[in-house]
Amino acid sequence: MRTYVYVDAFNLYYGSLKGTPYRWLDLAKLCNFLLPKSETLAIKYFSALVSARPGHEDKPLKQQLYIRALKTIPVVEVILGHYLTHIVSMPIADNHGSKPTYARVVKTEEKGSDVNLATHLVHDAHSGRFDLAVIVSNDSDLLTPIKLIRAELGKRVGVLNPHKHPSRAILPHVDFLKQIRRGVLGASQFPEAMEDQHGLIRKPKGW
Repeated sequence: MRTYVYVDAFNLYYGSLKGTPYRWLDLAKLCNFLLPKSETLAIKYFSALVSARPGHEDKPLKQQLYIRALKTIPVVEVILGHYLTHIVSMPIADNHGSKPTYARVVKTEEKGSDVNLATHLVHDAHSGRFDLAVIVSNDSDLLTPIKLIRAELGKRVGVLNPHKHPSRAILPHVDFLKQIRRGVLGASQFPEAMEDQHGLIRKPKGW
């Protein structure tokens, strides 16, 4: 079955990877384990470039190394959105006074990735590029494009869920759902050192 895989990088990271030793994840290996009967023709990875922050100055370099590693997989395409950072006033949670107390905080939002994923999903389905779409996300905002390509275009849709509990909104509208478990993540890692056309790529320290 011709299969396209759509990876919501933000959802995958915060659902399965943050704080684990599995961040050096080979997406092709992951798909081979979880979709053994599918012919994976494309893996589309939707993310945004991070910026350095105090105490985390090396984050952009680590992300760039990971994107280089992903691009060594012939079927992987990386599609980038962006982060929008601005200062906002927000109420303090543990405020016991009569009036709310506010604090100015730096708020960072990822922009574009979910829209990019939905757009590629619908366009690829309409173009007849796959029989099965597999979405690596638990974001219920993707429900409308999922329902559309199943009902209008007759495509099968599966979900690889990075989170502990599946979305109740999505679950009734997909052909299958599989949890991404730690054992599979551990078996789906890139080698610690590898090469691309630019030279040596090493797994980032702490990953």
